[in-house]
Amino acid sequence: MKKEKTNKRIISIVLLLMISIAALSSCGSPKTEEADQTETEAVTEQTDNAADTTEDSESDTENRVAKDGAEMQTENPKMPTRVPMEGGTKINMHFGDTVIPGVLNDSETAKALIAKLPYTQTVSRYSHDFCGVTEELPYKENEVHYGWLNGDIDYATDAPYFTILFEDEAESEQYGNQVNIGVITCPLEEISKLEGSFDVRIELAE
Repeated sequence: MKKEKTNKRIISIVLLLMISIAALSSCGSPKTEEADQTETEAVTEQTDNAADTTEDSESDTENRVAKDGAEMQTENPKMPTRVPMEGGTKINMHFGDTVIPGVLNDSETAKALIAKLPYTQTVSRYSHDFCGVTEELPYKENEVHYGWLNGDIDYATDAPYFTILFEDEAESEQYGNQVNIGVITCPLEEISKLEGSFDVRIELAE
């Protein structure tokens, strides 16, 4: 009989312990769920913010065009639209016996090209430019834009291309991936009248 009572007591104690543990566990659950929910909300908010920033950056790139921030002249359509950068790097581009002068700006891409001079670039005549595949050059994403101004020297990031654009600026904003690195400084006709392909020697002007 005593043994039976002892067993009952042990069983009762064990049951009480189990109930206590269960009670403690259930009290902790809401806090854990609340913390998990808070953490999830914080991560979601950070992800949304990052997505918004990316979308803003992409939107900026999509809306940027060649004339944004450019100093331009519109009085003489026979000359390049973009005004050369004051203090820029003067160059000469030799298309056979024809020399096309220009000025490169201080963009990261232009500086990388300047470091390679003298440099020979193969280009061919197309409807509105002379263009050729070139070596990859560094560029900043915030300098990539749509379109060009007549007379622009550009680096196109999608091939990449070296290009001198002399016509059709009014219709040019359908073309993206452009980084302006300079402008020619002679009448547009001097380059637009040329035909064919050239190994253009680009060098610093004396």
